[in-house]
Amino acid sequence: MAGLAQGSLPHRERVLRALGVTPWVRRSVAQFSSEPETALVDVSAAIAAGDCVVVLPAGCSPRELDLIGRALMTCGPAVARAPRIEVSNGQLQAVPEARAYLVFGEAQAHALGRELPAATLSKAHIVLADEPSSVLTSGAGKRRLWNALRALRRALVSTAE
Repeated sequence: MAGLAQGSLPHRERVLRALGVTPWVRRSVAQFSSEPETALVDVSAAIAAGDCVVVLPAGCSPRELDLIGRALMTCGPAVARAPRIEVSNGQLQAVPEARAYLVFGEAQAHALGRELPAATLSKAHIVLADEPSSVLTSGAGKRRLWNALRALRRALVSTAE
């Protein structure tokens, strides 16, 4: 079984690289060095706190929130800790200004467009994904979510440079 895991490692790395995901590797104390960190740290530094806001529909189930949380963790700690706001009855309360918004569902995108000032909308990157229930139940929804996360990550890194 160990040979199978080692043989599939290059394939896994190729797939993750194709998806635009940087895999995290747990390090032991002996592996730390004084050399410069890898590109993962550069990306995390480029995506500072407050650069991304996640807009969700109200009343998401715990399974949907868990899926979204795990998906956001693949983009690094800054995106995983992004503030999450809910749209209830087509209204948003206190939308923070950010460089990028990850919006789950068209109704939430319309609510965001109504609440944000035009100047903020023109500067921000708005990335649309399917509603969490659709992502949870369909493979196509998951694929569109991964593509949205890649686009979000690219947008945050490109605007940070």
